[in-house]
Amino acid sequence: MASVHPVTALADSATACAERLRAADSVLLASHIDADGLTSAAIAATALERASIPFETVFSKQLDAAELESIAASDHDTVLFTDFGSGQLDLIAGHEAAGDFTPVIADHHQPADASTEYHLNPLLVGIDGASELSGAGASYVLARALASSTQQDSDNRDLAALAIVGAVGDMQAGVDGLSGANTQIVSEGVEAGVIEESTDLTLYGKQTRPLPKLLEYASDARIPGISNDAAGAIEFLSDLDLDLKSDGEWRCWVDLADDERQVLVSALVQRAVKSGVPASRVDDLVGTSYQLTREEPGTELRDVSEFSTLLNATARYERADVGLAVCLGDREAALDRARQLLRNHRRNLSEGLEWVKTEGVTVEDNLQWFDAGNRIRETIVGIVAGMAVGAPGVRRDLPIIAFAEKSDSEIKVSARGSHQLIREGLDLSAVMREASRAVDGDGGGHDVAAGATIPAGRQAAFVDHANELVGEQLDEKSN
Repeated sequence: MASVHPVTALADSATACAERLRAADSVLLASHIDADGLTSAAIAATALERASIPFETVFSKQLDAAELESIAASDHDTVLFTDFGSGQLDLIAGHEAAGDFTPVIADHHQPADASTEYHLNPLLVGIDGASELSGAGASYVLARALASSTQQDSDNRDLAALAIVGAVGDMQAGVDGLSGANTQIVSEGVEAGVIEESTDLTLYGKQTRPLPKLLEYASDARIPGISNDAAGAIEFLSDLDLDLKSDGEWRCWVDLADDERQVLVSALVQRAVKSGVPASRVDDLVGTSYQLTREEPGTELRDVSEFSTLLNATARYERADVGLAVCLGDREAALDRARQLLRNHRRNLSEGLEWVKTEGVTVEDNLQWFDAGNRIRETIVGIVAGMAVGAPGVRRDLPIIAFAEKSDSEIKVSARGSHQLIREGLDLSAVMREASRAVDGDGGGHDVAAGATIPAGRQAAFVDHANELVGEQLDEKSN
């Protein structure tokens, strides 16, 4: 039998938070809108419902002072914040002191300089919130504690599936899979029969993309003559001694037998080596993969990477309700709508990436940046920035900062780094927070990915501050 506390270091805070929720008259569940935020909310909502605790759910792109005023005006004695709240703890503490509500926080972002009694965050116990436990993971730890403290049939281990979707959606999985506290959640999910962990091709789209598209869009590997080359991908597949079509249509990776997969992977690796692809990237073609065993094979929901992308395509277009419904089990109207939004999301990402490739980036001493204005939606500009790294003219050895219009008076800032830069001392959370506050904005996030909101017209000053801060971080580490 698995422990009731999958992450032992968080046991005390998880138990305290669970007891507070049980004592609440009613709970307002407030969550972030990305894949990690949606899965965090779904885990918490399911746990609250199973514990017979009344609640209402709201979502927010940014938990600022105005949003907290709205939350404080709601008729709930307790507010459960998931996938945000820690970074806004200084603002939340003011409402707590005023008696507006009792906060319960299940988050993994860098905490602000304040404290509260019911605060579940891996960073408080020495666990890396950027790579070892996501917001969904924190919600899962809370859900397990809530189940153990109430009389209910479920132990909530089935919610590990959503926790892993959230972690992967939050870019916490490398080629070797998830690490740290996340692995304990994977183990519980495997034991509960909701997760399958395997060694497989790492390319995105194994469940839904026809083989030529699977290879054509494999931009991470960038195999000459195959990546970004529709005709080349088809030619490569046609030269293999395999029957890769069914009724005249290309099969998907999920349709292949094990021996067919081995032949294709072997040929792909050989092609990559002959084409001069660096050994490290060739090795990255195969790694750890996670599937949700209760979802139908060949759908976006079977593979955790595709599931997380589907969720990102809902809330980033103001339809968090759709993403939440899918997480909660709606496989009809909500899933159909999510698929429509996903098609739109992919089109917008493609157009945004092409814009960056065409316009290029500006390179400073310690970072590179672009200002998309209103050409890229502010809710996806960070994703586009991450996708652009490694494209022609966009360097891998520098963090990238992207600007997009949020409103007539505000600019959204998104920053992405690499784990190599993190090892060299980069902390984008601190950069975003300090640089934005220097220009009368605010920000935060993780060391490898962070964001901010600043006043319109302050981009140049922001870049100056950020460039200096990144330089100081990297110099300090090297010395």
